[in-house]
Amino acid sequence: MLLKNKIIVITGGAGLIGIEFVKSIIENGGMAIIADINENKISKIIKELPKNYPSKKIDYFNLDITKTKSLQDCIQYVHSKHGKIDALINNAYPKNKNYGNNFFDVEYDDFVENLGANLGGVFITTKIFSLYFKNQGYGNIINIASIYGVIAPRFEIYEDTDMTMPIEYAAIKSGILHLTKYLAKYFKGNKIRINAISPGGILDNQPKNFVRKYNDKCVSKGMLNATDVTGALIFLLSDKSDYINGQNIIIDDGFSL
Repeated sequence: MLLKNKIIVITGGAGLIGIEFVKSIIENGGMAIIADINENKISKIIKELPKNYPSKKIDYFNLDITKTKSLQDCIQYVHSKHGKIDALINNAYPKNKNYGNNFFDVEYDDFVENLGANLGGVFITTKIFSLYFKNQGYGNIINIASIYGVIAPRFEIYEDTDMTMPIEYAAIKSGILHLTKYLAKYFKGNKIRINAISPGGILDNQPKNFVRKYNDKCVSKGMLNATDVTGALIFLLSDKSDYINGQNIIIDDGFSL
């Protein structure tokens, strides 16, 4: 029970990876606060999860990571109900309706909007929670980045599919990684540590030919399930990683080698 009695807020906690984070936190003794903008997904999860997980270990808040007041209200809610917040996971990934176009089709306004919502959302969420952590006397932040914040895209695996690796994604995820390093040094003396996890591709009904080409770049399994990321997450959330700070853990079955 590595996370016994820890209160952990997961932005985007109702998403594909987020819900696996929630389950893993509960399994390791923590209280998972699902902080997500999608009320329908939250409602579904709150109904379904207690069938297999204790409801007393699950809480939720309808959060918009781009709004300061929403973030402040979330902190106030969690603190008033649970008395503390041990950790924040920056997992939410907001994007507009035009997100995901090929490079030459991306408009300036869309590029700026997506970076503002996503990288800007990580910035403001981290800022507001860090002020709380500073007053509390400690805190732990984990940013969910990506291998495509570390390496250039392997565009060849997207050929003959309708998919691409969006330029916004590369800018956002690489920005998150350097933000992590910047803040690890900036927080010196405040007992706030911050690290990142960079997953490889997560299986989500991608075309078979894409999955095959992706898997050929790996050394064992290939594309991951969301559950494959949770081990590193639990480690970083636990006291076993107290002196790991400003680091990025890559989980990609060797794709980036």
